[in-house]
Amino acid sequence: DLDQMSKQELESYAVDRAEETTKSVNNCLKIAEDIKQDAGRTLETLHEQGDQIHRTHDMAADMDRDLSTGEKLLNNLGGMFSMPWKPKKTKKITGPITSKDDNYTERKASREQRQKLGLTTAGRGGSVTPPPEPTNALQKVELEKTKQDDALADLGSILEDLKGMAVGMGSELDRQNKALDHLHGDVEELNSRVKGANHRARKLIG
Repeated sequence: DLDQMSKQELESYAVDRAEETTKSVNNCLKIAEDIKQDAGRTLETLHEQGDQIHRTHDMAADMDRDLSTGEKLLNNLGGMFSMPWKPKKTKKITGPITSKDDNYTERKASREQRQKLGLTTAGRGGSVTPPPEPTNALQKVELEKTKQDDALADLGSILEDLKGMAVGMGSELDRQNKALDHLHGDVEELNSRVKGANHRARKLIG
């Protein structure tokens, strides 16, 4: 019961409670910092995934050029046997809708954002002058309140950072979804043309 505590006990109790509150706030801050680190790695992975989609689509465009050469050869061979053939093309293979420069710009922006958010090894930096050692209970409580205010300010800043990173992830995912839809359409077209070329080759051989 607080009413039955002596002044010294009350002061000690107040300091203990303040220290516990500081510890709780710091625990929340640590969790938020871990989430931010994970989010930074996720954002980097997303950009790497975007690069992979781009490379895959480049390969599909290369395959289109090789396939076109093969289709011309099959047509020429068919002409020799009075069996001309024209491959069925329903769409033009255009390749990636994003350029390598776009991906580089995205990666560079991501790295700059990570540096801005303190996700690189350098961190936010800056040395802080430690406050003078408290000499009584009131000063100890005030010191803990200062620590709590600083930690809560950092927590608020991290939450704002996470909002920005979430927007960045959403934009990257939206960009990749569009790229995947475009890639899927090109792959479907190539698949149809490969089947047509194989069927034509079997007819010529048979």
